[in-house]
Amino acid sequence: MDQAAEDDAERARNRARLYAPPKGRGRRGPVPGVTMNRAKAAQMVAQLAAEDARLGG
Repeated sequence: MDQAAEDDAERARNRARLYAPPKGRGRRGPVPGVTMNRAKAAQMVAQLAAEDARLGG
């Protein structure tokens, strides 16, 4: 890709295009399949506290 570029500016454009984030999704967009609401988070914290208490003695 770099060898086919005519000059440094074209190389820079090629790199910018190569490393750009996917179109249609911003940097802070939600990740599909990874969702957690407050109730789920509270349940996980309770499970961790119970596990910590069990292992802690």
